[in-house]
Amino acid sequence: MLQSVVEVARAIFGAAASSVLLLDEETDELVFRAVSGEGQEFLVGRRFPAGRGIAGWVATSGEPMVVDDLSTDPSFDRSLAESTEYVPDSLMAAPLISDSRVLGVLEVLDASPQARSNVRELDLLAMFARQAAAALRVITPEPVAATSAGRALEGAEREDALRLLGSLEQVLRGTA
Repeated sequence: MLQSVVEVARAIFGAAASSVLLLDEETDELVFRAVSGEGQEFLVGRRFPAGRGIAGWVATSGEPMVVDDLSTDPSFDRSLAESTEYVPDSLMAAPLISDSRVLGVLEVLDASPQARSNVRELDLLAMFARQAAAALRVITPEPVAATSAGRALEGAEREDALRLLGSLEQVLRGTA
């Protein structure tokens, strides 16, 4: 399900990459759980401290953020980006929030120019992140730790999650 979320987000925003990072509360780290585009071959499972970079700020604050020019933004952790082997020029990020709890962060890297610094687009990303968090809560009702969120869905759970994701994709594309 998380892989579908990042693929849909990447397509909607015309981005070079998209990722879902889940918060592992036990270790206070963000963990790449799904990646589409740049880095998808090797980033899943990578961890970094939850307080670092823009994703860390979004996870801590619970607020979405867009940065059009990362080269001038002091909250951008260039060394962290370089360690992922992909340094974006721009970034949009929204928290995955369910029941007033931040579960993680949805990031969109190097979105198409028309999606940048547009409040409507950031609102769309935030709405998409809220729906993804709700779907994540449906399929993993116990507290979401990065270790449990990667489990495979089976049977009716899988069908429900895919149906929810399909509906979400239609809403976001404006075809519902």
